[in-house]
Amino acid sequence: MIALKLIAGLIFLVFGAEALVKGASRIAAAAGISPLVIGLTVVAFGTSAPELAVSVMSSANGQTDIALGNVIGSNIFNVLFILGISSIIIPLVVAQQLIRLDVPIMIGASLLTLLLAWDGVILPWEGWLMLALGISYTVFIIRLSRKEKNTAVLKEYEEEFSADAKPEKSKTALNLLLLVAGLVLLVLGSRWLVDGAVTIATSLGVSNLVIGLTIIAAGTSLPEVATSVIAGIRGERDIAVGNVVGSNIFNLLYILSLSAIIGKGGIKVADTALIFDLPVMVATAVACLPIFFTGKKLDRWEGVVFLGYYVAYTTYLILANQRHHSLENFSTAMIWFVIPLTVLTLAVATTRELRKNKA
Repeated sequence: MIALKLIAGLIFLVFGAEALVKGASRIAAAAGISPLVIGLTVVAFGTSAPELAVSVMSSANGQTDIALGNVIGSNIFNVLFILGISSIIIPLVVAQQLIRLDVPIMIGASLLTLLLAWDGVILPWEGWLMLALGISYTVFIIRLSRKEKNTAVLKEYEEEFSADAKPEKSKTALNLLLLVAGLVLLVLGSRWLVDGAVTIATSLGVSNLVIGLTIIAAGTSLPEVATSVIAGIRGERDIAVGNVVGSNIFNLLYILSLSAIIGKGGIKVADTALIFDLPVMVATAVACLPIFFTGKKLDRWEGVVFLGYYVAYTTYLILANQRHHSLENFSTAMIWFVIPLTVLTLAVATTRELRKNKA
């Protein structure tokens, strides 16, 4: 019954997010909001709705480890797994704005989170600070999007997000119904998912943090998986990347901030999250910049590297939780061979790109 509850929670979250995004984007289009703004805000934020529901619900119930693990795990999953899978299916194009603005903001938000968590707790006032930064970022990109001149970008977003824009009464009622239904499914799904995950974690002797970093993080990121993969297959390859970057920023500046504000005394940060999981999240954000910069796209081999690192990260979590005897050898191989080799490869690729641009 517990497993069924967890699975039902995941299903409700996915369908709830889908209904919420459809209803909200159609209402926004009918209100005259540009498709570009809808794509950058409503859709990007809507795909993070499951993370929002689960983290806020967990924080309100005093299970801040799940709230924190969900955000960290989702950000790592989004970059390493989703971009990895999507780029293996088809190489992804990276827009200039992402390289110059959004990825640096994602890196900055990740570093800020690590800094605020350094004393072992993210306090409510720090949550308010992050929320203010999130609102400022949203206002800024909306203003920036109004100055968009690239006709290819405008056409792509027009085709993707301007459907059913006529404000007919019957459609408005249907869209409002979709919006409400989505919210209800999200609330129910998040409650069942958290309850099921906590019960399973307790019975298996696994910490709430690890459950949040793995099962819950992957489950709540399913809308991002669907959005990015489908966008890539359709040829909307910059939307696929933008969706992940936008969702990661939203996870930190909105979801984590609200969880810290709602949580009693903020969010306590476990030592393991501070010395390992948060630095991994920062590293994955930083890794995006040189990879996106080299050729302004994510090739298949780079997707394989991303996916490989996600498998390695998950393997480490499982070995560490079980205190497995092979953990030391696995860690040694990653620290002294795999990571240096990856850094060297990225450095060479970046240097070549700089020389090519200079020439």
